[in-house]
Amino acid sequence: MPRPLRHDLVDAATLEVNGLVREQGWLADRALERVLRRESRLYASERRAVAEAVYGLLRREGQLRWLAGETAFIRGNPAPAPAGRGGPGRAAASVEPATLYALFLARTGAAAPEAAAKRLGVPARIVTEALDRADARIAAVADPAERLAVEASLPRWLAERFLDELGAEEARALALALNQRAPLTVRTNLLKTTRDALRARLAEEGVAAAPTRFSPWGLTLDGHENAFQLPAFQDGLFEIQDEGSQLLALAVGARPGWTVVDACAGAGGKSLALAAEMHGKGSLVALDVDEERLAEAKRRARRAGVHNLRSRLIPEGAAAAEALADLAGKCERVLVDAPCSGIGALRRKPDARWRLTPEDPARFARLQAELVARFAPLVKPGGRLVYATCAVGRIENEGVAELAARSLEGFERMSVAAMLGTELAAALGAGGDALSLLPHRHGTDGFFCAGFQRAR
Repeated sequence: MPRPLRHDLVDAATLEVNGLVREQGWLADRALERVLRRESRLYASERRAVAEAVYGLLRREGQLRWLAGETAFIRGNPAPAPAGRGGPGRAAASVEPATLYALFLARTGAAAPEAAAKRLGVPARIVTEALDRADARIAAVADPAERLAVEASLPRWLAERFLDELGAEEARALALALNQRAPLTVRTNLLKTTRDALRARLAEEGVAAAPTRFSPWGLTLDGHENAFQLPAFQDGLFEIQDEGSQLLALAVGARPGWTVVDACAGAGGKSLALAAEMHGKGSLVALDVDEERLAEAKRRARRAGVHNLRSRLIPEGAAAAEALADLAGKCERVLVDAPCSGIGALRRKPDARWRLTPEDPARFARLQAELVARFAPLVKPGGRLVYATCAVGRIENEGVAELAARSLEGFERMSVAAMLGTELAAALGAGGDALSLLPHRHGTDGFFCAGFQRAR
């Protein structure tokens, strides 16, 4: 029989994490990791409850503050919180953390309004008045952008862009999907096992898994286990990776014996997928400006049994060209999974919406265009460059791809069918020369990719 949750401990940990994020600018995942590492007395079920409360509260924060009368929050008027682990914090706000948490518990049905108020030491009147006729009040908002911002708990500027680019129905579907909990998806390490064999192994370990809808490598786990603690993970049989991210790696089309570059490799998630496609044969070069993240990629490669990965720290800016001279014109494939706003990954990083500003997509787009121009010369004649982001929106995606098509001499855009095959492209509804993955359509995070082939 499961042990009952000790709500006092769960609430204290949740509020502490929220304080690190709200007041000190910590990234939510790092703040959660810090608090849970220290709170060893929490049961596994309580740790899950803290994580779900933290992320659920961050997803609904804008709406809850609006219901409490703090309308300026979603409009982006308050000043940013102090910088912390991860840069400047989210917008400062006036609703007390305990009140916000009580509203969250009541709004989500986790506790009755009076019980939520008592549990957090908040006057019941505050909770009941804030939530009185909440849905009717939201539906009555006349301005479409503000109504979507409140309903989906988004900054107003982001709601405006969704409406402008997608139209009312599609924008609402996307915005609400970004507030859903993301599935726990893993990529089978084909260097060590097959998807069917991994599924059977996970079943032996008590974890149910189902094949992903589009990726030939993926499994969706039941989501209740700590996947990092599973023996199958420790044996290197899988990596945690969103299905959309897997599809971007598949679009690269890496093959055994080739020279393949992951130009913005980070911690190596896509690099490891490319290594599996190469069957461990050939030269796989992981580039990044962050030494710590490259070190993590090396650790992951060892666990995965990847032996053909070579990481290389490169300088930022124009100095990178000299560091890449030995690779110029020698690579069959180059992946530029560029730094971006991360709007497509808000399911996993809900606090990011309050850190972003309206100027960020354009700022990232300038950097993305520079990176495409920097790494394109590495592609050999007949080779392929794939540009990708985990962003949603024209500025960072199609805008950069169109600029690259105009400015890269000797390159032509590729169809999605040429990259992924006609059958998979049709299943994804991608009939043109760009792949746009969206949570409400595909069940993945939001991703974009465009391929460019160099003339022979």
